[in-house]
Amino acid sequence: TIEKEKYIGSKVSFDLTKGTDASLLKYVAVVSSMNHAPEALETASAKVIGVAIEKGFDALLAEHIAAWAKKWEHGDISIEGDVAAQQGIRFNIFQLHQTYTGDDDRLNIGPKGFTGEKYGGCTYWDTEAYCLPFYMVTAGKDVARQLLLYRYKQLDKAIENAEKLGFNHGAALYPMVTMNGEECHNEWEITFEEIHRNGAIAYAIYNYVRYTGDKQYINDYGLDVLLAISRFWAQRVSFSETRQQYVMLGVTGPNEYENNANNNWYTSYIARWCLKYTMEQADRLKEEAPEVYAKFVSRTSLNEGLEFTLWRDIYNRIFLPEDKKKGIYLQQEGYMDKEQILVKNLPATQRPLNQKWSWDRILRSCFIKQADVLQGLYFFEDDFDLKTIKRNFDFYEARTVHESSLSPCVHSILAAKIGDIEQAYQLYVRTSRLDIDDYN
Repeated sequence: TIEKEKYIGSKVSFDLTKGTDASLLKYVAVVSSMNHAPEALETASAKVIGVAIEKGFDALLAEHIAAWAKKWEHGDISIEGDVAAQQGIRFNIFQLHQTYTGDDDRLNIGPKGFTGEKYGGCTYWDTEAYCLPFYMVTAGKDVARQLLLYRYKQLDKAIENAEKLGFNHGAALYPMVTMNGEECHNEWEITFEEIHRNGAIAYAIYNYVRYTGDKQYINDYGLDVLLAISRFWAQRVSFSETRQQYVMLGVTGPNEYENNANNNWYTSYIARWCLKYTMEQADRLKEEAPEVYAKFVSRTSLNEGLEFTLWRDIYNRIFLPEDKKKGIYLQQEGYMDKEQILVKNLPATQRPLNQKWSWDRILRSCFIKQADVLQGLYFFEDDFDLKTIKRNFDFYEARTVHESSLSPCVHSILAAKIGDIEQAYQLYVRTSRLDIDDYN
């Protein structure tokens, strides 16, 4: 045994004559204090090792192969005639499966999985906005439900996070980055302003129920989360006497190349939707299970007459910026005051912007890191006709530098939606091969 500071290992020595083979089988057990008392870790580890040795390497390998074969049987996408496209999608399917299994509702999906060092295994809104549909389709209802329960179990922390910022009456602000429900991010323009993540968590509940039909989840857990998020939105807007409308000031949308903006269209739209969806689910529960609804009202101190009346007024009168001449929704107020330069006119030597430009220059530019208005059109495509989606896509994609893995995927889906198959394909290849080809 070799022990040094921050180092432990084993040294094995033996003599071998020329022409003789030797095989070394190394069995490793990983156990955690999440599952065992610290003083029991050594015993638990020895138990796992004992099982492994008893089975032997060949049996363990066979089990491993069989487990993966089962996943691929239901989760593979086969693409003929395009090796790059095939390799790209299988690479991503593999990464998602090895990063999250759904066995434990205390765990979540860390951006960059186990192989990327940047995000440290924390939970982001990526889970609800991007990953949940994959698990719903490939891993079954129970696995997707675990992801929702993860947030439900952290609701008290989300309410505490909001209280620290001055919100009350059970309003919740889920953290941008977290391990245990507390905010782990340290930049004010993200933690205080990139509040659209609340909307993604509400949308995930809607998406799950829409796909699985599991309304019981809302009855038991989801409505508590929806109510707390809606209470946040109702307090986060301000009433503008000048406009005679509700406004959302000082926010950062999904496009993080613009901070402290007023009336980000996407944030306001998803907040508006959330208020309506929460009221719809409350009305449904009241009708279908009045006793359960009564307990919900008592538990959350809901004043339906007062709160829902306000929410309906916000829904009907929230300001959503648009440029009617161009027929587009404005990413935020003042976006058209920026100098309008297209990405195709940017010299290649200037990119990626986040490595070549100062933040002052980036924030004053019209360039977009990732889908923002288009994120809303992707989520709520049934709310808009095809011509509206196409006008907005053509305008914003031309100004988007795609310096986030969350960007080309949404654009690819929308390009396919509007019939631009060649661009959809190029964006698909980019999103599926982002890591393999190191686009950024």
